[in-house]
Amino acid sequence: MLFVKYFFSLIIIFTPLNLKADEVNDWLNKEINTIISAYQNNNLTNENKFLLIEKTINNNFAGSGIAKFVAGKSWNGATKDTKLEYINLFKRHLALNIASMMQGYSDQNYELVNSRYDKKNKVTLIDMEIFSETGSIQVTWRVKKSKERYFVIDLLVADISLVVTKRSEFHSMLKNTNYNLQEFNIKLLEQNNSSYQKLIN
Repeated sequence: MLFVKYFFSLIIIFTPLNLKADEVNDWLNKEINTIISAYQNNNLTNENKFLLIEKTINNNFAGSGIAKFVAGKSWNGATKDTKLEYINLFKRHLALNIASMMQGYSDQNYELVNSRYDKKNKVTLIDMEIFSETGSIQVTWRVKKSKERYFVIDLLVADISLVVTKRSEFHSMLKNTNYNLQEFNIKLLEQNNSSYQKLIN
């Protein structure tokens, strides 16, 4: 009985936040289903599956902002054209990474188990649990609203940030080019092409 009273008191206190969380959950659930449905559609070629998934990811991830953050100090010294090329290459790189990850989860069940709103950073964190025969793994989506739209700004797999991981990974690669973004673009293009061929074949 005490639990019931406590439960309903929480509902009263957090109803405005829960309404916002429900809205974000519905949006995220729809986008995840789009990706998973693409993988489960046997009428699509692997290439068309990826192109559909890439479009979904590009529409819903804050790709340009993430790209700039990951580039670090190499961003400031680059030309406008080099930056634009890098952003496009990074978006494909991000799509290839997420598509590869989701491909491994496409035949498993998942559930959005928890969501919370970070008032300070104006970010909603949504926990997704993916179930398999050997156990489960937790993925946390960081979602932010901008211009009346939701965007994913980071993805945490087992508490490891995709954005932070990419920044560290790219820092090592950029160091080898003396933080020359134009030279780095050549390496990133080669890496993307290799990952793309592995994914569609």
